[in-house]
Amino acid sequence: MLKKLVVVGGAAVLLLGLLFGREACSYIRTSAGWVKQTVKENVPVEFELERARRMIRELDPEIRRNMTLIAREEVGVKKLADNITEAEKELALAKADILKLKDDLKSDSAHYVYAGRTYSIKQVKSDLEHRFERYRTKDEATEHLCQVLDARRTTLQAAREKLESMMAAKSQLEVDIESLEARLKMVQVAETRSEFRFDDSHLARTKDLLADITARIDVAAKLVDADEYYHEQIPVNGTPESAEDISERITEFFGEREGVESLAGAK
Repeated sequence: MLKKLVVVGGAAVLLLGLLFGREACSYIRTSAGWVKQTVKENVPVEFELERARRMIRELDPEIRRNMTLIAREEVGVKKLADNITEAEKELALAKADILKLKDDLKSDSAHYVYAGRTYSIKQVKSDLEHRFERYRTKDEATEHLCQVLDARRTTLQAAREKLESMMAAKSQLEVDIESLEARLKMVQVAETRSEFRFDDSHLARTKDLLADITARIDVAAKLVDADEYYHEQIPVNGTPESAEDISERITEFFGEREGVESLAGAK
């Protein structure tokens, strides 16, 4: 199976090379980018938001690690500052002793007494030289430590600011995600509202039919009323027939028939 895939892939690459020549690589890269973009656009927004939340949560270990480093550095800086303070105190005492011995040597005495012991001028000068060399060495070391302390304090402050910036950015990202989630819910609600589309065409047709039936019934009722009106008209200008008129008409009718029959019999 793997061999078949390799052969098919090689054939596809060869075909692209034959069709597009030197531009085959460009077509391949463009196609890959297009596919990647298409896949990305089809990923649900909810999935992307969850991925963003996970990425924000992944910042927590880094933040805790830097907080630990900063805490350790704060302890180290404090310890270094305490050491420098102690060294400066020792330097101050050493300086005082050096200056005292220096002043004592101004007396040009052959012997000097310190703490109940007697020292020759040579011993005092030798001790003063050694003290001064130790003082200079320690003073240089202390000055170097002060420079180191300043550098570490600067670095520590930069680390604190970086940590604060990272935490602020994390908080802002969380707020941004909440805002995007709220906007997404609003869009989803709007989409849901737009999906409620009722087909009321049948209802409209039914209403039209009822209106048509009503109109036809109204027309039929009008026609009935019209028939009754025209069949029962009141003879406004006529005169009512009396009983005498009808008797005369009957006599006249039958009299005419009898006369006709008599003439027929005579013949």
